[in-house]
Amino acid sequence: MPFISQIERQTDYNLFPSSTPIVIDNGASYFRIGWAGESEPRIIFRNIVQRPRHKATGETVSIVGDHDPALLKYFDCTRSGPRSAFDNNVVYQFEIMEYILDFAFDRLGANGSQIDHPVLITECACNPVQSRSKMAELLFETYGVPSVAFGVDAAFSYIYNQRLGVCDKDGLALCPGFTTTHVIPFVDGEPVYKGCCRTNIGGYHVTDYLKQLLSLKYPHHMARFSWEKVEDLKTEHCYIAPDYSIEARLFQRGTKEAEDKTRVWQLPWTPPPTEVLPSEEEIARKAATKERLGQRLRDMAEAKRSNTGYASKQEIESAMVKVAQSLRKAKGEPKGEQADIEEKTDSSTSEKYSLINIPDNMLTPEQLKEKRRQVFLKTTTEGRQRAKQKRFEEELEQERKNQLEEERRLENPELYLEQMRAKYKELCEKVEQRKRLKTNGGHSNGNNFPGGVGRGERLNAAQRERMRLLTTAAFDRGKGEDSFGAKDEDWQLYKLMSKDNDDDDEGPDQDEAELARISSRLQEIDRTFVPKTDLGASQPASEVPRSRPLTREDFQIVLGIERFRCPEILFHPNLVGIDQAGLDEMAGVSMRRLLSKDEDLEKRLTRSILMTGGCCLFPGMKERLEAGIRMIRPCGAPIKVVRALNPVLDAWHGAAAYAANSQFQEQTFSRMDYYEKGEDWLRTYQVRYTL
Repeated sequence: MPFISQIERQTDYNLFPSSTPIVIDNGASYFRIGWAGESEPRIIFRNIVQRPRHKATGETVSIVGDHDPALLKYFDCTRSGPRSAFDNNVVYQFEIMEYILDFAFDRLGANGSQIDHPVLITECACNPVQSRSKMAELLFETYGVPSVAFGVDAAFSYIYNQRLGVCDKDGLALCPGFTTTHVIPFVDGEPVYKGCCRTNIGGYHVTDYLKQLLSLKYPHHMARFSWEKVEDLKTEHCYIAPDYSIEARLFQRGTKEAEDKTRVWQLPWTPPPTEVLPSEEEIARKAATKERLGQRLRDMAEAKRSNTGYASKQEIESAMVKVAQSLRKAKGEPKGEQADIEEKTDSSTSEKYSLINIPDNMLTPEQLKEKRRQVFLKTTTEGRQRAKQKRFEEELEQERKNQLEEERRLENPELYLEQMRAKYKELCEKVEQRKRLKTNGGHSNGNNFPGGVGRGERLNAAQRERMRLLTTAAFDRGKGEDSFGAKDEDWQLYKLMSKDNDDDDEGPDQDEAELARISSRLQEIDRTFVPKTDLGASQPASEVPRSRPLTREDFQIVLGIERFRCPEILFHPNLVGIDQAGLDEMAGVSMRRLLSKDEDLEKRLTRSILMTGGCCLFPGMKERLEAGIRMIRPCGAPIKVVRALNPVLDAWHGAAAYAANSQFQEQTFSRMDYYEKGEDWLRTYQVRYTL
């Protein structure tokens, strides 16, 4: 089976005799394997498996533990994510466990699937018989292991630190692991499993909680918060608060002490290019280049004029007019300006509108209908041409005004900017006042608050007058009879009212257009200008407020209250919705489960409390745990909390030292015992830690 890994394969496997045990610390987070009697494990990797397919060949490969992220671009990982064999610190996916053991034995240097060495493997406290039986079946049937021994990881760590003088024979082993937390009491160096206590919370939940908080706080950088990066942030910056409520109020007030405890993670950020003003030499060089190009264009125009014999464009147009007049004179056509206009029009106009100049009495009914159509078409065409000419003249006029404004701005930029701001303010007030009048007619309701009751108060004076005329005209035929509209002249009133309405609305449209133009102009020449957004239709929909440029602070992840809020779930699991006991309360529960009336034993247990496991590395864990246990113990009771020498690796260290003992073979059960006694013997199997 092909493996992809950065871990090198060991080469001295054959140098160890078959009697040397292989020690495995099978943790939910990391897998550690090595030889008994050695000081450090040979192979350490994350206890996860991923089996993607190669994009080119379609071959399925196994990625176990740590891997190079650059290699994943060659594999299709959409249907195969990282998977673990554990469920709350209990192995239940033995198919995945087989991949992990294959990889571990392969990297240890084993040739083939046959393992001729005894195996000591760790498990959690009070491991279910079903899980232990499946693990024994996997080791015996698949790998041919001669003998197997099972031991609790926290117990091995406690015995190892006891031999080094860190803790006593009687005490408590408190092990906050990756997904669970165990408290195991020890009496005379042996664990008392009836007093064990377990909570389904650990380092995994701390990392997941921190990932959620950072994703909610910085949703734009959510892709940065990978599991590995958040794990590093947790290990590097999180700590246990001595008192959570006091620490939270400290950050809420924003004191100097809270600022000192805040950490900042700077994301990669590239500053935008700064606009550098041109120097005087560069300005002079550009002006010289512009003058040189202008002189070249003037020389080219002079050369063209010398070739044609005309000095200007006006002379050319005058010569063309004279030639056209001479041609018309030779053809006998009428002279004058009207003839020039008729010459420029389409020659087929007279044919297209041939019935317009013919009297109606000389035309048939069909011709009259065609004449009316020709009159309509000609009127529409002429109106369109006039509108086009008007727009052209307005554009020329606007261009001329823009040139004059630019000249004024160049003469005195500060005065021009001040005038533009004053004009913008004046137009804003004018538009707002017109909208208020349109809404409530400028009246008040008696309490100095704008707003009317009926429609009459929402109309201005001109609109109310038009409504009065229309209402009066409808009933002035006498006796209240509504005969308005029976004659054509009655509809002239509507035309008059529509004209008045257009005249009344022409001003607001022009003001709003001018306001939009001035706003756009101010945005171009003044970067500090912020247009008003409450004017509604005064600004076109295409104009959106400019967003500020991104700065270095926008790419900073600030870790403040999150530093101690996430590890706090170890003491208060209800922060993440887990209704279970915290670490300090678990110690009291474990001692009460011993059902012992010996006060001296309780004192000995609290006098030696060993913390082991990855979560014990949080700063402040020892002080917080000691203060929490003191709250549930009698006043003056001796309490001593110590931390293991190496909380992460002491479980493997203790197992390796235990397997190196000559009496270790007496604590194992062989493959023949498994075939003869089966699962029932595993149910009562329990290793002794004091050899």
